[in-house]
Amino acid sequence: MSRAIQAQKRLQAEVDAFNERVPLGTEVDYFEYEGAPLVRFKTRTVAQILSGHTAVVWLAGKSGCVCTSHCIPVTTEESAGAAR
Repeated sequence: MSRAIQAQKRLQAEVDAFNERVPLGTEVDYFEYEGAPLVRFKTRTVAQILSGHTAVVWLAGKSGCVCTSHCIPVTTEESAGAAR
């Protein structure tokens, strides 16, 4: 199997795993770069592969797409605490 096919399969597995863990409309904490403050958003699309090289998702209120590896799903307990 070629490297390109292996890379596509890996990316698709990453997208599938993200979509299973983070359904559409789920709150996530997003960080722009390592060590950046977390900002809470809701997903507005399911994750997908961008241009054959990166697993991305679009967030409500954020311009453009973001890398799924920069999104941390918010648990129910965290979400309830933030609402207080």
